[in-house]
Amino acid sequence: MPRFALLIEYDGGPFAGWQAQADRPSVQGAVEAALARLDPGFAAGSRIAAAGRTDAGVHATGQVAHADLVRDWDPFRLSEALNWHLKPAPVAILAATRVAEDFHARFSAHERRYTFRLLARRAPATHDRGRVWQVSQPLDAGAMRAGAAHLIGLHDFTSFRSTMCQSKSPVKTLDEIRIEELAVPQGREYRFHLRARSFLHNQVRSIVGTLERVGAGAWPPARVAEALQARDRAACGPVCPPQGLYLTGVGYAPGPFGA
Repeated sequence: MPRFALLIEYDGGPFAGWQAQADRPSVQGAVEAALARLDPGFAAGSRIAAAGRTDAGVHATGQVAHADLVRDWDPFRLSEALNWHLKPAPVAILAATRVAEDFHARFSAHERRYTFRLLARRAPATHDRGRVWQVSQPLDAGAMRAGAAHLIGLHDFTSFRSTMCQSKSPVKTLDEIRIEELAVPQGREYRFHLRARSFLHNQVRSIVGTLERVGAGAWPPARVAEALQARDRAACGPVCPPQGLYLTGVGYAPGPFGA
C-alpha cells in the first residue's frame, strides 16, 4: 500500500483536538472521513498517524500526518481531492507527497515547533478572536526572555507538565524559546516560538503562562528557575488557554515536502 505524508493546517476551535473520538468532532476524524470518500480501501477502519496530538482549541499551520492508501495517487490530485471533501471544515491539506514505507509522521520526526500568540491590549480581539490569548496590559519582553533562558537545555520539566501527561519521563531538551514583540493597533502582540524534539502534555502552555507572570511583573525572572528546580506542578505559573497555540512545523531528515 503506498504511503503518503500530508501537510495539514487547521483552526482547532471547532474540534475536541486532533485525536479521533467516537462522539466529538476531531481533526483526525475529519481527514479520515475525507480519505474514506476517496479511497475505498481506507474505509475499512484504517487510521492516520500524526506528528503531534494537539488539544482541543489548539491550531496548526504545519501538522504532518501519514496515511496508507490502496490507490497510488498523484500527490497534487490527492491534496486537491481531500480539500474538496473536507469542506466546510476549517482544515486544509497544504501538500501531499509519496513517502517510503518506513516513514512515520510521529516516530520519524526529529523536532517539533510551536508558536504561542499573546495579545496585550484593552480593546477585545476581533479578527483574531479565538486565535490569541488576550491580556489587558503590556508585558516586559526583556524580563520574559530572561526568565525563558532558565528553561533552555536538558531539564526535568515536571513543574511544566500536566498531571495527566502520559510521557514516560519528564526529562526533555528544550532547544529554543524565542520571544517576538510586535506592534498592533492600540496594543502589542508577543509571539513565543518554542522548538524541541518533543514536548510534554501542556508544556508549552505552562511555560507561556509562567512567562506571562514574569512579563506582568508578578514574578522575577529568577523564579522561573526556582519553579523548574522544584519539580512540582504547584510551583508552575497558570496554564494559559489553548486558543493562542499553534503547531507550526515538524522536522524530518530529509523533509518529505522539500525546502
